[in-house]
Amino acid sequence: MILKKYHSYIFSQFTKIFLFVSLIFFCIIVIINIFEEIRFHEKYNTDTQLIIYLSFLNAPSVMFEIFPFIFLITIKFFYLKFSEQNELEIFSTNGVSKLKIIYILSLFSLFLGIILLLLYYSFSSELKNQYLDIKNRFSNTNEYLAVVNDDGLWIKEEIDENIFIIHAEKFDKDKLKFLTITETDKYYNNKNTINADEAVIISKNWQLSNVNILDNKGINNNYKSYVYNSTFTGEIISNLFSNLNSLNIYELHKLSNSYLKIGYSNTDIKIHLNKIYSMPIFYILMTILGFIIINKFKRIKSKFFTIIFGIFVSVLVYYLNYFASLLGNKGILPIHLSVWMPLLLLFLLCNIGLLRVNEN
Repeated sequence: MILKKYHSYIFSQFTKIFLFVSLIFFCIIVIINIFEEIRFHEKYNTDTQLIIYLSFLNAPSVMFEIFPFIFLITIKFFYLKFSEQNELEIFSTNGVSKLKIIYILSLFSLFLGIILLLLYYSFSSELKNQYLDIKNRFSNTNEYLAVVNDDGLWIKEEIDENIFIIHAEKFDKDKLKFLTITETDKYYNNKNTINADEAVIISKNWQLSNVNILDNKGINNNYKSYVYNSTFTGEIISNLFSNLNSLNIYELHKLSNSYLKIGYSNTDIKIHLNKIYSMPIFYILMTILGFIIINKFKRIKSKFFTIIFGIFVSVLVYYLNYFASLLGNKGILPIHLSVWMPLLLLFLLCNIGLLRVNEN
């Protein structure tokens, strides 16, 4: 498509409003984050500057989640601005219909969406990773000391000045299979090595079966059952992997493959990846939906009402997505359908609305 002068003008105006709305939301998110980080500050007595720094590190990741609604509000302000200055009528007089403006803005939203997907998401995930890493340095509860790679599940925990490094080949909800627990002192001098076929980790008192314990003197002891007191449960370990926003797309695919190798469900990762890939389409649909809504209520000039109604629509769309994702996590809906079905419903709704755009 060859860009004409009015194309450039529409793009520039939309971009200015988009950046302004994004800045407003970014400031709001940072302020909210500061209040949340105050609790972390009170718990670990951190520096005040760290609260602000952590708030800024976490904000870009949150921003990515709400970009669809930023597009919705942006298009509303865009319409109001053009309507107040009678620019829509000028465009119409010169043969540029509202449908054509929507078409131009949809293409531009797609372009912005691809940029946000390829560049911004990687940037925000890196900051999120730094955010979690900093918190890990202050944490005494092993909240982030677990990793999954091609070798299986690895956990490190400190109990009574002893360090325990746990490796399991398989992780299935509340069970670890084929695990090795290496116990060392704080100077990493080996004390015991525990090998077990299976561990039931419903509680923090792990029930190990078919156990072999090798002490630092080289003496082997075999037990049919053995209790290992940990700070982790199956639920805690599962929750450690729940924050997928700290991984870029490549790392998400790598983690998904690693999950399969240890027998752990990668459903959450598949849903998360599909949500990321669907974002550019989501941006287009929210842009169209916002234009349709504001065109329908064009007689209402209140920007306050525009924002409130935009938030109301955003909340409805959010819970539609959330409910569909929940069905996907529970296995009631196929993974792809749970992500793309809400977008399909929005697409049908937008098509119905577009039929009446030029009638108004």
